[in-house]
Amino acid sequence: MSIQISYTKTSNKHSGNTVLFVDEKFNVSNIKKYISTFEFSYINDLLKNSDLKKNIFIFELNSKRKIALISIKKNIKNFDMENLGAEFYGRINSEKKSEYSINSDTLIGRQENFISHFLHGLKLKSYDFKKYKSKKESKIISINVLGIKNRPSAKNLLKFKALEEGTFFARDLVSEPGNILHPDEYAKRLNSLKKDGLKVTIYDKKKLKKLGMNALLGVGMGSIRGSYLVTIEWNGAKNNSKPLAFVGKGVTFDTGGYSLKPARFMEDMTYDMAGSAAVVGLMKNLALRKSKVNAVGVVGLVENMVSGVAQRPGDIVKSYSGKTIEVLNTDAEGRLVLADALSFTEKKFKPKFIIDLATLTGAIIVCLGSEYAGLFSNDDKLSTQIINAGQKVEEKLWRMPLHKNYDKLMDSKNADMQNINYVGGAGSTTAAQFLQRFILNKTPWAHLDIAGMAFSKYGGALNSRGATGFGVRLLNQLIEENYE
Repeated sequence: MSIQISYTKTSNKHSGNTVLFVDEKFNVSNIKKYISTFEFSYINDLLKNSDLKKNIFIFELNSKRKIALISIKKNIKNFDMENLGAEFYGRINSEKKSEYSINSDTLIGRQENFISHFLHGLKLKSYDFKKYKSKKESKIISINVLGIKNRPSAKNLLKFKALEEGTFFARDLVSEPGNILHPDEYAKRLNSLKKDGLKVTIYDKKKLKKLGMNALLGVGMGSIRGSYLVTIEWNGAKNNSKPLAFVGKGVTFDTGGYSLKPARFMEDMTYDMAGSAAVVGLMKNLALRKSKVNAVGVVGLVENMVSGVAQRPGDIVKSYSGKTIEVLNTDAEGRLVLADALSFTEKKFKPKFIIDLATLTGAIIVCLGSEYAGLFSNDDKLSTQIINAGQKVEEKLWRMPLHKNYDKLMDSKNADMQNINYVGGAGSTTAAQFLQRFILNKTPWAHLDIAGMAFSKYGGALNSRGATGFGVRLLNQLIEENYE
């Protein structure tokens, strides 16, 4: 699918398909001068017998002309504007030829940046991963924005383009099958981000072994592929301020190892690297829009497979931090990857805060479904900032508890800790407690368990079925609001 957008200053009467905006009661008086007398009467009559609770009506006047009416509520929020754009895309996507002129001069109340957000939502919804379809679609949706009102500024054009490219890059990564996007290929693709102005450093097995990242390396022991830690740096601030740090779990395929997953769940494990994809998409976005912050993304890339040399349940590994871990369950592998990545990030970059993202537990899906991601944190201020940012882009989070009584459930009789709680219950919280043990210097930290949000089987407001790119827009909003 290709979306082509152009801008024309005039907004006089036009033939062809036209989009007009009205208030939430579908009062059409403001559009009268932009359509013919016949069209106005026809639409007015149809509205009298219509369900006005809808947001969009599309009236087919003849084979060559449709008029779409979109209602705008008072005090409309940015994500509502984006949802309207996405809904409009859903209505016209099935048309063989989609060419529409949007009359921005009919906007009610002249909402600031409405067109930018509307088109942003439309484009986000249009994403569809069909790379491996033998029959390629060549469909084009053409949008011409008419009028002088709400034409996006150059700044907004750059901002939304960068956000879309970052989100789509993340979705592309998550959508790739495991035989294509294995750790070797993933590291290669991240290296290509240098062209966007990012500093990329790749630590391979040899370097990781020298650093003592045995928790991360243990997960990848069963794979013929390499294991990597990749750092992605953006230095956009004029000073030498501490960077904002984002850490992502990048398990490109997760069999569960010897703690083998049931077959019916295993095909979805190509998206077990969605946390890392969100971090990568965010970093690309920051670079493209020349964000005025210092930031670093750190991702651990491994493949959790079964072989004669794979990690066994009961193995004990010494992490980068020096702490030892008894691996009771090889399917609790993401926390092992993150353990080394978190300690390394804190020590090397001394960041202002650390936020990690991971499809970490099925337990968070049991708890929150696909409506909220789980948030765990040692810092109230950071938690509030993240939750508020999520509300503004409709990437919602629910704060979950951390407590010493949960923490002690991760104690091991044979090592400093074990990687799973076998007492039962609180699976997501005990996983977060495990991660917290690797924040050694009391750095403000938040863990986002996005297992229920990274992939949608049925599609959401701003995404079609498949990878969502959850986290890119959320973290960008966090940075915009609080750190730029």
